[in-house]
Amino acid sequence: MKKAPFLAASSVALGVGLLAMPGIASAADGSSYQAQLAQVNGSGASGTFMLALNGSSATITEHVSGLASTFNNAPYPHVQHIHIGAKGECPTMSADTSGDGVISTTEGGPSYGAIGTTLSTSGDTSPAAGTTLTVAPSGGSFDYSRTFDLDGATLASVKAGTAVIVVHGLDPAKLPAAAQAEKSDLVPSLPLAATSPALCGTLTASQMSSMPNGSAATGGGSTAGLQNEGVIGGGAALVLAGAAAGAFAMRRRTSTAN
Repeated sequence: MKKAPFLAASSVALGVGLLAMPGIASAADGSSYQAQLAQVNGSGASGTFMLALNGSSATITEHVSGLASTFNNAPYPHVQHIHIGAKGECPTMSADTSGDGVISTTEGGPSYGAIGTTLSTSGDTSPAAGTTLTVAPSGGSFDYSRTFDLDGATLASVKAGTAVIVVHGLDPAKLPAAAQAEKSDLVPSLPLAATSPALCGTLTASQMSSMPNGSAATGGGSTAGLQNEGVIGGGAALVLAGAAAGAFAMRRRTSTAN
């Protein structure tokens, strides 16, 4: 009889096919990182951030709300970055060395480091685009989603646990009086509020191995995708085990018959 090899090969092919389904192979090939974005400088904002990594390619999804919504009668541009190369922490008010009641970007630098990657809406993602307002997401709330390659320094910092997400841009009217007339430490033609940090969160390894289907738009961090992948992956393993057992039993019957 020749059915046993055929059944074994067919079952193995089925198992391989299941493993190749979207979201299953990626669980083994990629890794995910997430950050809860907390307010800095009393911005009142909050947000969630997720980065799914496949090699050097990063797929980023983010949702923020509660930021300053307008600037010069237009939607407020909030430049944002992955900061690297320092402690991997968000600054506390003790970082305000000038005593004006605001943690400026440079005052926060010892905690979160320099710009590694600019989270722009299009085009350049290097530090050179760090203060380019025209490619910054804007408004009091926004959803950000983009896929691009990380440079070596940012990639290393993400994996080392020292990468920090910082979203900049405060409401000038809410700054302490001493800081309202100050100029930006990064772009002197802008007020201090425009470039000072409003949100911050350290990227940490996520329990998920890939982005869950259906939740990428908000970066909500649902674990449903991982649970489903575990069920399907386990089913594929059972198929493979069943195929091997079936083939062995068929071979035994064939041998006995002969």
